[in-house]
Amino acid sequence: MSRIGKKPVELPSGVSASVSGQTIEIKGPKDTQSFTATDDVTVAVEDNVVTVTPRGSSKRARQQWGMSRTVISNMVTGVTSGFKKELEINGVGYRAQMQGNTLKLSLGLSHEVNFDVPAGITVTAPKPTQIIVEGTSNQLVGQVAANIREWRKPEPYKGKGIKYKDEYIFRKEGKKK
Repeated sequence: MSRIGKKPVELPSGVSASVSGQTIEIKGPKDTQSFTATDDVTVAVEDNVVTVTPRGSSKRARQQWGMSRTVISNMVTGVTSGFKKELEINGVGYRAQMQGNTLKLSLGLSHEVNFDVPAGITVTAPKPTQIIVEGTSNQLVGQVAANIREWRKPEPYKGKGIKYKDEYIFRKEGKKK
């Protein structure tokens, strides 16, 4: 039995949910999001509580049960408070700045990297060595942060590159004489 799936999702004040078939739509102060669940689960809304139940005892139904509940919970969090990922840039001459809807990254390459920010995401660079990615979709915020980090992952010898704020870089010892 899924420990995550059996917990109901509470809807805070100012958030409403409506179900039509397998699609649930959640409206909140920041955004409106929808999710279409698979046929293996049933989604129901009663008294400001969203419950997800499996339609069978197959392995796929149990997998979709927990996953669907987590996606709905993330949607509720997104429409109320939103999601945020912070990135740090380490390295001499490495820096970032916003110009309009484009993030310009200087990462020691022969050219500047221009990263176009997708719709629904807000990227800010308060310092040249800090990037903040914000939005209402947990999946989209994480994906944009991962795409930015992909340009220069932190290396284990000097720690140069783009890393998450709370990420620990395992450092290696250099070559000995």
